[in-house]
Amino acid sequence: MAGTLAASQAASHIRRTDTLDIIWLMAADAVESEMLADICAAAGEQGCNLICETSLSGLDRIVAAIPASIEVQLLIDADAADKLVALAAARRTRYGVVHDIARDDAMERIDRLQEEVARISRLLGDLAGQRSGLPGTPTGFVPWDADSAASEQVRAPTRDYAAMPRSFIPEDRALDRQRAKAVRRMLRQRRMREQYFPADLFADPAWDMLLDLYAARLERQPVSVSSLCIAAAVPATTALRWIKTMTDAGLFVREADPHDGRRIFIALAEGAFDALARYFEALDE
Repeated sequence: MAGTLAASQAASHIRRTDTLDIIWLMAADAVESEMLADICAAAGEQGCNLICETSLSGLDRIVAAIPASIEVQLLIDADAADKLVALAAARRTRYGVVHDIARDDAMERIDRLQEEVARISRLLGDLAGQRSGLPGTPTGFVPWDADSAASEQVRAPTRDYAAMPRSFIPEDRALDRQRAKAVRRMLRQRRMREQYFPADLFADPAWDMLLDLYAARLERQPVSVSSLCIAAAVPATTALRWIKTMTDAGLFVREADPHDGRRIFIALAEGAFDALARYFEALDE
């Protein structure tokens, strides 16, 4: 631990310290926007990773404020295990595998958990890639901050979220509304199970988020990060890990709110949208 500082002193301390690896913001949502931007800029200059604790209500502002080039672990109402996992993930991203003679059983379990998350990410990447026949999605993942045309391959096209006149392609819009209602009904049915069985018995955040984003796309409505966390029906910190995994796999894309730079929307990549469309068409048959 290099030190504990007030947020107002953090940026200058980061810039004059060459050995910092991780910056932990214990109440990121309480930091003023300009100060938070300065801390993020300092972290980027020094190549540090971030761990940010925030409330769900402040999540969207924090996500929008942190540049995509900075690796960040987000925590919401996190317990000790969540914090250990975030710390291990931040270390792993920066240095790769670290062999430490002082490692205990808890760290070994965290390593196994990280390996399992990586395995799931690879499976999702295969699903989103050309090998599984999903059009519109590349085989590999390109980071959002990559300065190349390839990064646009996994970014959904800019969409106008304003409601379009119903007279515009009426048959297609009617089909979209009907499909969206069916998906919303499916999500309500999934939530009803929790009235009769333990919620974690059927926890499937990846599928719940895919359904929510698919319905929102049909309804032409944007979905914020905090809204998607709620739709996942799991603890928010767990939902955020899944959002990152699905984004890294090329199934989700980040889109800036054109009207408010303080918000980031999450949307389906074209390949994931096409796969869900074919799935529901097969169900209709």
